[in-house]
Amino acid sequence: MTFVVTDNCIKCKYTDCVEVCPVDCFYEGPNFLVIDPDECIDCALCEPECPAEAIFSEDELPAGQEPFVEINADLAGKWPNITEKKDPLPDAEEWDGKPDKLQYLER
Repeated sequence: MTFVVTDNCIKCKYTDCVEVCPVDCFYEGPNFLVIDPDECIDCALCEPECPAEAIFSEDELPAGQEPFVEINADLAGKWPNITEKKDPLPDAEEWDGKPDKLQYLER
């Protein structure tokens, strides 16, 4: 099982989760983070650290978030690894909690 970054991370990109990951399985895109499912050890340390509450265990994904399993796996192979916390996007607070943000995902 793995953890999955979902829709609410888009246009927020808080990186609190990155600092607690013992295996450095986060990857960074322009406005979203993903978890590499092959590297994730299912430790659950990242989930409570996410201010946007955008990280879920794969078997506990909210309805409608299932496509993010494949999105995380795909983009983890394309984006650079991130291991240190950075500032969130400038308008993260404005975007936190807005629904249906997949259309804004920059690949």
